[in-house]
Amino acid sequence: MQRRTFLAGSLTTLSLAALNPSMARADEAVDEEFLALLTTANEAQVALVLGIYQNAADSVRTVARKGRRLVAAYTWGRSKYHHDASLLAPLEYLVNRLAELQHDDGLYDVGNLHSPPDSSFAIQDVCMIWGLLDADDQPATQPHRVVLERVLRKAGPALASGGVHTPNHRWEIAAALARTHHLFPDRRYAARIDDWLDEGIDATPDGIYSERSSTYASEVTNHCLLTVAWLRGKPELVDYVQRNLDATLYFLEPNGEVDTVASRRQDQNRIREVWWYLTQFRELALHAGDGRFSTVAKDIEKRGTGELGDFLAEVLERPELAAVLPTPKPAPTDFVQHFPSQASARIRRETRTASVFGGTDFHDIPVIASGLSTNPTFFKLRNGAAILDSVRLSPVFFSTGHFRSNGMRRTSANTYKLEQEVKVPYHLPLPKRYRRADGMYALTLDGRFYASMDFPHRPKQFRTLRTEVTVVELGNGFDVTFDLDGDETAYAIELCFRRGGTLAGVQALDAADNYQLVDGTGSYTVGTDRIEFGPGTGATRVTMDPGERYTYLGGSLTPDGHRIYLTGRTPTRYTLQLRTS
Repeated sequence: MQRRTFLAGSLTTLSLAALNPSMARADEAVDEEFLALLTTANEAQVALVLGIYQNAADSVRTVARKGRRLVAAYTWGRSKYHHDASLLAPLEYLVNRLAELQHDDGLYDVGNLHSPPDSSFAIQDVCMIWGLLDADDQPATQPHRVVLERVLRKAGPALASGGVHTPNHRWEIAAALARTHHLFPDRRYAARIDDWLDEGIDATPDGIYSERSSTYASEVTNHCLLTVAWLRGKPELVDYVQRNLDATLYFLEPNGEVDTVASRRQDQNRIREVWWYLTQFRELALHAGDGRFSTVAKDIEKRGTGELGDFLAEVLERPELAAVLPTPKPAPTDFVQHFPSQASARIRRETRTASVFGGTDFHDIPVIASGLSTNPTFFKLRNGAAILDSVRLSPVFFSTGHFRSNGMRRTSANTYKLEQEVKVPYHLPLPKRYRRADGMYALTLDGRFYASMDFPHRPKQFRTLRTEVTVVELGNGFDVTFDLDGDETAYAIELCFRRGGTLAGVQALDAADNYQLVDGTGSYTVGTDRIEFGPGTGATRVTMDPGERYTYLGGSLTPDGHRIYLTGRTPTRYTLQLRTS
């Protein structure tokens, strides 16, 4: 193996320059501030690892990541832990744990049993650890490398023959196999990588992966595709990453978070931060000469949040990532960006941002399940530090749950339409030709529940509720107009503000963090940032109904934060005024 001396070592001689021959030599200018940041962050991680490395409850992914942190410090000449013998015993413990946790078939349990994809996450780190130690080539780490090589040779065939659960798992396995193949070549590994790639990359023309997730798709898939690109000589994969990062620019919030409302995975109602993308933005800034990507990367570095020390190993492995970035250019901060693939729009006016979302999977697949977009939030608004994390609507209508729009239409430059029609049947007697003397009818779905009623063959009478939500951007905020038509019933609109601010103009309800705007205008303030909302709709109390799919098993869709309710009865037309100045 060819060794490098620029930093600690590299697994490959293939660099960004090979993907883009016009790019200047990466070693001509080194970003010293970037290296100093990663070094300091990693040293802090090492201090923590040394205090908790002997934790029998750690998953293999946690064990591998702890080992990666120690090895990055040990092999990096500028680290205060460089060739520090005090790291060898902890590293030995972690390396042996990697071997102990491995099944005879080469796989690991990480929640899922004998899981090729979950094993691949750990194996990528193990490959990186072995490669850095091999490049460093210290006699003291030779025993560690022997154990690690045994782990990798045992895992490779299992990954080359194993299966997956989700779209991004294919790319995680491909990346782990690319790394393993590079260290210990085996034509089975290369063939399996090509099998997965031959299925096609699950990316839409607007740059969104099919899982629509910043956690389970973008952050993971981008990293894996880049790994396969430089290890297997497939530069065409970089185009997918570039398109996704370009889309990500429009999902970024001013405080470094990434909007996830359209996700099909668990992060659809969680907070994710952009720091996970640091080396991806750096790599594509260098590859494409895109100053916008430089700006995002530098913003992540300046913010200093997250586990930035984890990236030191990547830079030691691929020194070209430490090159000075292209001259930063402003990332977009004043835009309206439409994403047809997920029926959403992102709007930003400097420190004010908004999301309009109508792309849940509920109308095509009316179930609640992992892998589906079911988040009922259809609007989000931020004014600086004042954050309205969700606006939701729940009519009291046969326990059918929240309003979920069947798509989104942009009807003018500043207007968006969301619509839903819910039809609930009353079932009439079966036609005589379907009746059974024994009464044993098929167990079928009514739309809300199952029963032995042979529902598909029954004539029906329907009760109907039609809902249209119109979102209009104004110079000082938004108007959100609710038109509900059909059977008379009650409804509740829920505004959920993130904790940390001050509410005014609202009345506290019986449960903690539940409030109601009865009349006038309410406000939510964080420092000098403010969102006003209203007018109030009266004192009627209506409980938010998540729907029978949740309540039957005691599930909940109650968001975390300060929840304000506006209630009324249908049919109605009500305009919620949200003002930011």
